[in-house]
Amino acid sequence: MALLRFLAPTVAGAIFTLGLSPFDIWIAVPLSAALFVALLHTQTTTSDAVIGWSYGLGLFGSGASWVYVSIHVHGGAAIPLALIMTVLFCAGLALLFALQAYVYGRWFRHGGTWAICVSFPALWVLFEWLRSWLFTGFPWLYAGYAAIDTPLAGWTPVVGVYGASLWLIGFGAAVTALVRAPAKTRIRVAAYICALTILAGGGAFLRQIDWTQPFGGEIKVALYQPNISLDDKWNRRLFGQHLDQFHNAALPLYSQSDIILWPESALPAYRHQVAPFLKEIDRLALARDTTLITGIPVHAETGRHNSIIALGAGSGEHHKQKLVPFGEYVPLERWLRGIIGFFDLPMSSFTPGPRQTPRLTAGELVIAPFICYEIVYPDFVSRHSDVSNLLVTVSNDSWFGASIGPLQHLQMARFRALESGLPLLRGTNNGISAIINRRGEAIAQSEQFVETTLVGTVQPRSGRTPITQFGHWPILVGCLVVLLLPRRIR
Repeated sequence: MALLRFLAPTVAGAIFTLGLSPFDIWIAVPLSAALFVALLHTQTTTSDAVIGWSYGLGLFGSGASWVYVSIHVHGGAAIPLALIMTVLFCAGLALLFALQAYVYGRWFRHGGTWAICVSFPALWVLFEWLRSWLFTGFPWLYAGYAAIDTPLAGWTPVVGVYGASLWLIGFGAAVTALVRAPAKTRIRVAAYICALTILAGGGAFLRQIDWTQPFGGEIKVALYQPNISLDDKWNRRLFGQHLDQFHNAALPLYSQSDIILWPESALPAYRHQVAPFLKEIDRLALARDTTLITGIPVHAETGRHNSIIALGAGSGEHHKQKLVPFGEYVPLERWLRGIIGFFDLPMSSFTPGPRQTPRLTAGELVIAPFICYEIVYPDFVSRHSDVSNLLVTVSNDSWFGASIGPLQHLQMARFRALESGLPLLRGTNNGISAIINRRGEAIAQSEQFVETTLVGTVQPRSGRTPITQFGHWPILVGCLVVLLLPRRIR
């Protein structure tokens, strides 16, 4: 019986992952939330924190265990050690759900139907926001991402991912409230669920609104996906071969493209070490009035940076501000560096870039660039895409192999395009590269683990959506106000 009390919330948490890519069964998210809140209201001997921690373990264990690939395959950790580290990672993240469940049980559960329908989803959203910055943040596996291909997506430019999370979790919680509500309250809960459904359906009408306007004409783009393995990428004996590969791939594209995009850290050397190569690329691109954008490490006065630069008809550079723990820097480096290969990965000594707005240009276009992990931070992207005509993100998802991680990453990039109302180019080393329109639809995308060039057109845009104008603060403040209201409905 004790094992069942632990397994039930763990299974409920694991169901959540089915709502996101690559499964995309959106109803799994509200179902998971419904089971979670039901368990919190039916428990008698198990503490709320234990239920929350078990739920979080199921959620992160099913949805974020792809870190095992980085630790074992690329970090060189033995299978038992990699498994232990993966479990510790997921168990540590699950502590936030333990705290969330404790707070709900301690201060809100006894609010009856109101607590289930309103307080529970409001608290969920605030904890998602907490995850976006606590200990540098891990804004992954947000409930709202399940809405990307539903009518609710029409609300996204207005309420963003947190608003979508509020609806999905609120809908699931309301179903639990309907089942638990006394007869005299049940009709009101049913009406509330109907109102939520109608509200979501309204997204289909909002989908017709153009929050941003075309800027100039369509442009031709080419995204080169080199498919170089991580073992080969940092092999110095293959250095010249890699430069030739990028050079030869770009040659036929200069006359056909307005923008050519190479992935994160495309060139396995610091910028000053490949200065002659970059100079030649700059010359060839400029001669054809083409902008070539590439990720490249940069050793500057401010430190070693994971960066993205524009050459040819474009200009500008951006040093990554949101670094991945252990992948790009090592917390407690003095004690951990050298213990196992995972703590000594190539290019894992980066410094965060200056806190300035990232900008690149391509002719008259203003581009908001984001490197890998940065694209998953909702407010960071909203804040830095305010005057842009196009979003660009480069990544190297090779670290996660054939797991579900790269597919989740693509889904979040699509969501950023939908929130901002701007097209997005996503260039990766081995997939999934994609050309995404302002509605968050991938109009072209590559297969994984193949060398390819993705060619297409995009329409740059200007203007701002409500969420890029005001950010998520109205949603977050609204959730806080709801939690402070002294209301109780049975």
